[in-house]
Amino acid sequence: MRGPASELALDGRGIDGGLYRRIDEWAQHLPAPVQHAVAAFSAYGLALVAVLMLLAWWRARRADGATLARAVAAPLVVVAAFTADTLLKSVLREPRPCQVLDAGRTLETCPAAGDWSLPSNHTVIAFAAAAVLWQVDRRLATPALLLAIAMGASRVLVGVHYPHDVALGAAVGTATGYGLGRLAGRGAPLVERAREGRLRRWLTA
Repeated sequence: MRGPASELALDGRGIDGGLYRRIDEWAQHLPAPVQHAVAAFSAYGLALVAVLMLLAWWRARRADGATLARAVAAPLVVVAAFTADTLLKSVLREPRPCQVLDAGRTLETCPAAGDWSLPSNHTVIAFAAAAVLWQVDRRLATPALLLAIAMGASRVLVGVHYPHDVALGAAVGTATGYGLGRLAGRGAPLVERAREGRLRRWLTA
């Protein structure tokens, strides 16, 4: 064992620890260039999600007020989802699998003790962005959803999350992103007024 877990609120080893081990073993046999690519995407792939949100805002300048309000609010929605995820982590207090399982070398450095595992932050952020973008621009939401799925898978492949961490992260991100996205649409009147003011160049095509 890599560390004690008796004082923790949740120990994920009994949920899908065996599946995690098999995935980790498989990842160790991937070609080195593939391993490096997966690790790089897992670490920096959220930047691509940010680019999609920026494009959504740019394209939404031609759309109705509700759509534009959601596009403008998308970064705030993602921050809210991340905050909710962080609070949930502090309650569940599940250790990272790479901290408590005798698995092989992980593709990403294992986080320190106290950096909880459930849900996956990266997965929550990616799915929250995809959920709100689904209400803004379906053409951009499709690649955002594919990125979110890939991000979740990569977090398991690099060895820092159990599969169930990613599954819960996808659920939390989707629910938060969709719910807050719907709520953001109510800001349409504010956006329409702003389109006539100093922010016109940023809110009108």
